[in-house]
Amino acid sequence: QVQLVESGGGLVQPGASLRLSCAASGILFSTYTMGWYRQAPGKQRELVAAITWGGITRYVDSAKGRFTISRDNAKNTVYLQMNSLKPEDTAVYYCNANQGRREYWGQGTQVTVSS
Repeated sequence: QVQLVESGGGLVQPGASLRLSCAASGILFSTYTMGWYRQAPGKQRELVAAITWGGITRYVDSAKGRFTISRDNAKNTVYLQMNSLKPEDTAVYYCNANQGRREYWGQGTQVTVSS
């Protein structure tokens, strides 16, 4: 049974930082591209950041310079370090594991940036 369990979300003020974690089980983690997506109310889900099994990263333009995605294959965990958070970063953040034909999602963690 595949599980992706996110943690680390919460309510923070603008300018603060959060680190999201996603612990994976039931997959050969090191062979998957891992990603973080987010979905704000009334908006489509969008890719925030992704990291391939080889460590190549990509980011949505709004996250470049503020967010960092990383992975620890020994712990089957992917992280999203989010700095300088803005109110427009408010969304439910989802972890994604993708291996082409196989794709899995976590249940999501809420991030709210508000003063």
